[in-house]
Amino acid sequence: MLAVFHALSPIVLLIAVGYLAGRVGWVKATSLGDFSNIVFCVLAPALLFRTMSKVHIAQLDFRPVAIYLSAMWVVFFAVFLRQGRNRRGAVMGLASTFSNTLMIGVPLVNIAFGDAGLVTLFALISVHSFIMLTMVTIVLEFVVVNEQSAAAVAAGALPPSGVARWHHLLRTVGKAMKGSILHPIPLPILCGIAFGLTGWSLPKMIDEPMRILGSAFSPMALVLVGVTLASSSIASGIKAAFMLSVMKNLVHPAVFIVIGLLLGLNGVPFKVMAVVASLPIGANVYLFAVRYRTAETEVTGSVALSTVMGVVTTALTMSIAQWLPE
Repeated sequence: MLAVFHALSPIVLLIAVGYLAGRVGWVKATSLGDFSNIVFCVLAPALLFRTMSKVHIAQLDFRPVAIYLSAMWVVFFAVFLRQGRNRRGAVMGLASTFSNTLMIGVPLVNIAFGDAGLVTLFALISVHSFIMLTMVTIVLEFVVVNEQSAAAVAAGALPPSGVARWHHLLRTVGKAMKGSILHPIPLPILCGIAFGLTGWSLPKMIDEPMRILGSAFSPMALVLVGVTLASSSIASGIKAAFMLSVMKNLVHPAVFIVIGLLLGLNGVPFKVMAVVASLPIGANVYLFAVRYRTAETEVTGSVALSTVMGVVTTALTMSIAQWLPE
C-alpha cells in the first residue's frame, strides 16, 4: 500500500496545483487550447519518439494489448446494447472504456513501473486510439445511417440508395483512420519504432533537447488535467456521470483482470494494463459526444467526475495489481 501511495501522491499533488492555478485565474479557460497544444504537439511527441526509438520491435509484446482491447469491447457492447443500440449508447460505451492513457497514464506508469511499464503502455497507445476510435466511428456511422433511413421511411420518402450509404460510411471511416494515424500521439510512436529498426542513435545535440522536452511532459500534462477540472462542471447529469465513472474506473478494470487471469496473462504487462484500465475517461470521448450531438452533458460531467474518483479507484486497482501473477 505504501508503494501505491508513493506512486499516486505526486500525481494528485500536480493535479491539485493545476486545479489551484485554474481556480485563482493564473491559467484561464480561454488558454486551455494553447496549453493543450504545447503538451500534446510538442512535449508528448518528444517523449514518445525518444522512448520508442530505443525499443526494438521484437521487444514489444502485443498479447497484453489484444487482451486489453478485448476487455474494452466486452464492456463497450454491454453498455451499447443496454442503452438501446443508438448513438447515445455508442458514446456512453466509449466513455465506459476509453482511458486517459496519455495525460495520467504515462506519468503514473512511469512512476510505478519505470521504463518496462512505459514500453508496455506505449505499445497500447500505438494502436489504442486507432483501433478503438475507428471502430466506434464505424458503429456510430451505422447507427446514423439507420436513423436517417428510418426517418426517411417515416416521412414517406425513399431512403438513400445502399451504394450512397456505403460510400458515405467508407469515406467517414477512411477519414477516421487517417486522423488516427496522422496524430501527434500514434505518429511519433510509429516513427520512433521505425527509427529504432535502423540501429542508429540520435545525435546528442538532438537527443538532449528531446530528453528535456520529454521530461517536461508528465508534470505539464498533470497540471493541465487540474486546470481542466477547475473549468469543468459535474453538477449537470450527475447520476449518469456517476454511473459512467463507475463503469470506467471499476467495471472496466475488473473485466480486464478476469479475462487476463483466464488467458494466463502475468508479470508487469498484466499489472500495467490493469492500472491503465482503471484510469479516468479520456477527453476524446467528449469530442465524439459533440460530433454526434448526444450525451454531451453526461460525458462532460463523467470526464471530470471519473478523474476525481480515480484518486481512490486507481489506488484500489494498483493495490489489487500487486497480487496479480508475476
